[in-house]
Amino acid sequence: MIENRKYIIQILIIVVGVIFLVKLFSIQVMESRYKLAAENNVINKVVQYPYRGLILDRNNKIIVHNTPVYDIMVVPKEVEVQDTTAFCYLLDITEEEFKSKIHKAKEYSYIKQSLFYPQLSNEEFAKIQTRLVEYKGFYPVARTVRKYPEPVLANGLGYIGEVSKRQLERDTTNYYKQGDFIGISGIEAAYEEELRGKRGVKYKLVNVRGIEKGSFNDGKFDTLSVPGNNLVSTIDLDLQKYAEYLMDDKVGSIVAIEPSTGEILAFVNSPSYDPNLLAGRNYSKNFSELNKDTLKPLFNRPIMAQYRPGSVFKLVQSLIALQEGVVVPSTRIVCNRGIINCHGSHTNEDLHGAIKYSCNPYFYQTFKRIIQQGKVEGMNKDARVGLTTWNNYLSDLGFGRKLGIDIPNESSGMVPGTYLL
Repeated sequence: MIENRKYIIQILIIVVGVIFLVKLFSIQVMESRYKLAAENNVINKVVQYPYRGLILDRNNKIIVHNTPVYDIMVVPKEVEVQDTTAFCYLLDITEEEFKSKIHKAKEYSYIKQSLFYPQLSNEEFAKIQTRLVEYKGFYPVARTVRKYPEPVLANGLGYIGEVSKRQLERDTTNYYKQGDFIGISGIEAAYEEELRGKRGVKYKLVNVRGIEKGSFNDGKFDTLSVPGNNLVSTIDLDLQKYAEYLMDDKVGSIVAIEPSTGEILAFVNSPSYDPNLLAGRNYSKNFSELNKDTLKPLFNRPIMAQYRPGSVFKLVQSLIALQEGVVVPSTRIVCNRGIINCHGSHTNEDLHGAIKYSCNPYFYQTFKRIIQQGKVEGMNKDARVGLTTWNNYLSDLGFGRKLGIDIPNESSGMVPGTYLL
């Protein structure tokens, strides 16, 4: 029995050894993905950034498109720079900036690529391309940035910027990596998932000097990038340009709407800015200057500002007064300018005339009738009831609520309520 047991144990050891040998052979010889990891020092992983979707107007005129740029990525572990001064001169940065960028890259990862120098234009990259291969650990990655043929609709379109640490922490899909760009505001933020597309990756063989020698394993592990979807907006670009021309040197906003559908034809914020200022390497500098501007060009007035309604609100007052029966179309009220000022030549108009001449005393008295209707005693009590009724009408008409426009950061209006009494 002892002899048999000894042979059984020996056979088991041999079988286990054979299994390990077969597995090691499979991993080291048959499985290319492990070979890829082992030979990472001679294989360059190049991220293929997708083209972000275009934004068009209702007539298919291009409002936003893309232009190519090159990011310089760094892998701290691989960095070999013999002459720091020459390298800094190549990228037009100081040695302090070089040290800061390398330190930031090491904090992110010692072995993973991260952004070192962003958004070189085609012309700038062509000047340094042949010299860049002399510096190990630095790799160019092609991507695109936004370009605006017409400097309009900046606040509606919004802008894109580098993803922040907080956004990375909130990204449950793990799609974004440090150095990626994301829609920050406006349409770019609202339709980020539709516009961004999907990244691809290519593995390229390089020699010791960093010169490409072809695709790894005939591109077996490469994936293609998927462009983002194009968006057709309801904006009429020609109308938008004209409306912005009308608001030049003024403070305010214009929103032109197609009444039958609710489509927004023009979305004007004034003062605004050229959206090209927030697309490119000078984004941070330009954003800081715009943010300090006392006229607040970054403030999206059409959906965030709160304005007095003006005389157009007299039509709303007319509807409520007619519904409550405190006036009828033939009701006349003397235009007594002693109580509240007015304009135009009129004295004792009916409702139609009051609307025609925008008579302030008429609608002051109309509002008073709505609020104090049925007064017998206790003025505050009756005013509270009347104001609540008036407030309910405004709520039914949509005042004081967000409209739900597909642009982020919309603010609701303000409607007086009984809390003021």
